[in-house]
Amino acid sequence: MSKHPLQTALLAAACTAAFVAPAIAQTAPASDPIAARQALMEQNGKDTKTGADMLKGAVPYDAAKAKAIFQGMNDVAAKFGGLFPKGTETGGKTEAAPAIWTKPADFKAALAKFQADTAAAATGDLSTTAAFGTAFGKVTANCKACHESLRVKKG
Repeated sequence: MSKHPLQTALLAAACTAAFVAPAIAQTAPASDPIAARQALMEQNGKDTKTGADMLKGAVPYDAAKAKAIFQGMNDVAAKFGGLFPKGTETGGKTEAAPAIWTKPADFKAALAKFQADTAAAATGDLSTTAAFGTAFGKVTANCKACHESLRVKKG
């Protein structure tokens, strides 16, 4: 064991990154933007479910996990906007609405709001379930707004 805790922590982080980065790359292939954005939305869905379960008391509230949820959503928000090039309006079971391409300013504004709200939530007070609930409500309102105007539900 190292006598320097900082060195040990940095080594652990580097080892973790070596294993996690390839796994993340596999979930979002750059050559298939539809699959990449679907993988990101799937991760947001998992994070949302975990957050909802904490609020309902189905799982114990964990402030560190709450922060990780918002950090994950913010990471998705940072990557998501570049995954809608022309030519990806259809195919791959996409649920992206035509408005993403016909009203790009609306899409960019919605994405910027989601980025800002998830960043604020990730760095805000999450010390209590109530504080998390307030932030979670604000962030998930972004999700709902986009799903209503920028998503076509496929049956």
